Amino acid sequence: MTIYRPDTQGLLVPSRRSFIKAGGAALGAAIMMPHMARAQSKELYINTWGGPWEAAAKTHLFDPFTKETGITVRTVSPVSFAKLAAQVKTGSYEFDITTLGGGELVRANQAKIIEPWTSEPFKGAVFENGVASHAFATIIGYRKDKYPNGGPKDWKDFWDVAKFPGPRSLQRYPVRVLPFALLADGVPMDKLYPLDVDRAFKSLDKIKKHVRVWWTAGNQSTQILRDGEVDMIGIWHGRYYDAEDAGAPVAMTWNQGETDVAYWVVAKNTPNAANARKFIEFAVSAKPLAGFVSAAAYGPMNPAANEFIPADKAVRMPTSKENASKIFDQDIARLGADPADISRRFEEWLSA
Repeated sequence: MTIYRPDTQGLLVPSRRSFIKAGGAALGAAIMMPHMARAQSKELYINTWGGPWEAAAKTHLFDPFTKETGITVRTVSPVSFAKLAAQVKTGSYEFDITTLGGGELVRANQAKIIEPWTSEPFKGAVFENGVASHAFATIIGYRKDKYPNGGPKDWKDFWDVAKFPGPRSLQRYPVRVLPFALLADGVPMDKLYPLDVDRAFKSLDKIKKHVRVWWTAGNQSTQILRDGEVDMIGIWHGRYYDAEDAGAPVAMTWNQGETDVAYWVVAKNTPNAANARKFIEFAVSAKPLAGFVSAAAYGPMNPAANEFIPADKAVRMPTSKENASKIFDQDIARLGADPADISRRFEEWLSA
């Protein structure tokens, strides 16, 4: 398969890049899709989280964007910071757009692997050259059959292996996990930032041997909760609802949940940058965003989207009035340490 990219003079030259589109998962088949620069005006490659996330995005973002612009959206999943960095380095692009959480966004901007963003689709939309799309929360989910008298109500309970025995799971993502360790150690929600990293790791030491799985993908977290591999878990709220909606005997609490924001970013120097910008502006506009977050239970970052969200959908969102008062926002700007340094220390801690 011959893939093309522009050389230093802007001419199209063959690239060794190959691309596997992770679509058609329901059929269990991967389809080879060429990302050809000669067709860049009519194609756009988006890195997605797959599963329910991609299904909601296809219905409310991808297909409507194609209908409006004639630009076909191709997808590859899951989201990968490593792939984003690698393709920018090699100049062989597997995707043009991806989403990043706050911690990875800071790293990506520091590494100069994303395009600058100068316009503002709505007030406060842009942070570190990412465009805010939607909010999601990491909450505590647990098995009701394991704790028939009620499960953990906060992170102190999650850490209490005497009161709540059983295997746990947390995400292998320290920027999100360290605040939970501090809450478990008695730090108030409004005093978390800047993080006391040393104190957080000492708190993690107390729970480490009880964490059976450090999950790395959203569908993995749903599966281990649904199948009973773990008794409690720090899980994205949307992935928790996937388990609940599938009929698993589970419950959750919004108390001390952590809200993070997903940002759209454009891969640095992608030849499809113009189309990528068009898509992102469309994706964060009020009606498309409202449809997406309603289907996927996220919270819209564009306030104008709230006008188009039904009340029965809003109750599952971390941005609703009922839920927002119980949770805290991740504060990357006041983290108190370099996210890359925290990640390196965390990986060393895990392997020790």
